[in-house]
Amino acid sequence: MVMKPHEFWQDIHAPGSFDLAGPHSGSFPVTLDDGRQLRLPIRPLADGEHALASLIVNQASFPVVEALAGNLAAKLKPFDIDVIVGLPTLGLTLAAEVARHLGHSRYVPLGTSRKFWYLDELSVPMSSITTQQQKRLYIDPRMLPLLEGKRVALVDDVISSGTSIIAGLSLLAASNIEPVVIGAAMLQSDRWQEKLASFGEQWTGRVQRVFQTPMLKKGGDGWHS
Repeated sequence: MVMKPHEFWQDIHAPGSFDLAGPHSGSFPVTLDDGRQLRLPIRPLADGEHALASLIVNQASFPVVEALAGNLAAKLKPFDIDVIVGLPTLGLTLAAEVARHLGHSRYVPLGTSRKFWYLDELSVPMSSITTQQQKRLYIDPRMLPLLEGKRVALVDDVISSGTSIIAGLSLLAASNIEPVVIGAAMLQSDRWQEKLASFGEQWTGRVQRVFQTPMLKKGGDGWHS
């Protein structure tokens, strides 16, 4: 079944609804821990020979966000998290729901909009694979008491190149805060691993995710994992 662009990320399907082996045409199926499946659109890369599955959480239906947040919260729960920190922009949608699933009354959002009371020394450069425009990532200095001495989880929607996660880790490190775990709905291929490991060998072992998608390669009959 061919899906229209606005139809992606709207439904969680029953286990076994889609063949994982491929080849794949316009969509790539992923499987949650309980066996249910979600279809993701395939985005061809500039070389025309490779593609990635895509997830845009703030365009997903509420039931899909609920399923992803519940699954990720279950994986973060053993880490005894005190506070969730969310990365902008799309990570904020997921982080808020994960915090709610963990029974928290609030979370700490990082941002790219500088308020007049923010401090330059509590900011770092930030870019992402989907938004190449250079921005700065900030933390509201008034939120620091919520994080100091606490068990923190840093949450984003997707980890792809690793650039956004490293920006978040760098910003928290400027305030002597080291997350005990990193959470994401999707790990998009494995390109992030080398970059994250170069930031600190401990980090790749601290990543928890709902699902992981491979780099896809073009074949005569579709996209192959």
